[in-house]
Amino acid sequence: MLTRHRIVSISLLISIVLLFESAAAVAAPETGLPPEPANHAQAAALIDVSSGRILYEKEGDNQMRIASLTKIMTAIVAIEHGNLKDKVTVSRNAFGKEGSSLFLKLGEQMKLEDMLYGLMLRSGNDAATAIAEHVGGSEEGFVFLMNAKAEQLGLEHSHFANPHGLDVEGHYSTANDMAKLTAYALRNPVFREIVKTETRKAPNPNEQWDYSWHNKNKMLRLYEGADGVKTGYTKKAFRCLVSSATRDGRQLVAVTLNDGDDWNDHGRMLDYGFRYYPVVEVTRRNMPLSGYNFVTGASFSYPLAEGEERLLTKKLVLTKTATVNSTSDRASFGLRGRIDMLLDGKLIGSVPVYEKGSYIPRVKEAIPTPASGDVRESSWRDAWNEVMQRLFTA
Repeated sequence: MLTRHRIVSISLLISIVLLFESAAAVAAPETGLPPEPANHAQAAALIDVSSGRILYEKEGDNQMRIASLTKIMTAIVAIEHGNLKDKVTVSRNAFGKEGSSLFLKLGEQMKLEDMLYGLMLRSGNDAATAIAEHVGGSEEGFVFLMNAKAEQLGLEHSHFANPHGLDVEGHYSTANDMAKLTAYALRNPVFREIVKTETRKAPNPNEQWDYSWHNKNKMLRLYEGADGVKTGYTKKAFRCLVSSATRDGRQLVAVTLNDGDDWNDHGRMLDYGFRYYPVVEVTRRNMPLSGYNFVTGASFSYPLAEGEERLLTKKLVLTKTATVNSTSDRASFGLRGRIDMLLDGKLIGSVPVYEKGSYIPRVKEAIPTPASGDVRESSWRDAWNEVMQRLFTA
């Protein structure tokens, strides 16, 4: 039987528990953001390719070994710096390279394009080394190009020491950096075509049959709309995976590092992004600005969770020569400035602003704020070049 003293103690304990629950509810109000997807990775990231927005991360800036995910950087550097029709010769250094291999013969020659397919579909370390030596002049020269590209893209937590990803000190990246790198690489049509390919054949000069490579990336067969990208594994990095998928014209990239259930986790992450972060049109090309004699020069869309639209703000930034009522004889070519778009105070992109009736160049429809500054600068440069070409060829 409970004594009066025990009843009072239990009542007091219940009151304290209820008080803490109430305080917790006040301290953590409903944010409106979707529940994060469960996954088993040590580090993970999910990115929208077009906008570059990281939709989800787990220890996203934690520097880790990345195994053969390295070859994403190898491939895009080789595509940008090499000639796809060049013949690549397999050196003694590349021949018999440890780990996954295409089993290329010493002195064998293969087109760079074919070797890139072997690199990405079968993760050939011999191919990675041969490609690096051909494009960079040496493996060290190619690694220099890899790190220069990482710096250009703003991958602040990455450093590459080889082109294949075999474990070595000083070779690392993060889930967020790999997401940004892959989003960049997928804008290249050659890279995009390679990583979505399930089977590729290439001439074999040493046998009567062709090479035939089947993509190791099971996501291409497991997930609707999957179209890339790369698997990875070493004894120290464990299982690593970068996958991509496109639905209704919209592409997402998922990254996991050290994940024993990566196929299922990637499915959940991609589902999460497609479901909870629809792309919202923030502004349209040729949209008038209320109170000004200006129109927007491009459309801009961005992935937003439910309720985030109320956090969007727009800021008009005029050029030094422009005024609110500028006319074409006051400033050159009708460009008057830009509209900066901010989400919860953070810049997410910009759209150029032109005087009504002036010529509007065909700049990229969206000008997101990327990992590095070069995308926006390229967009403005493209617009300027078009204006100048139109001026002097008219």
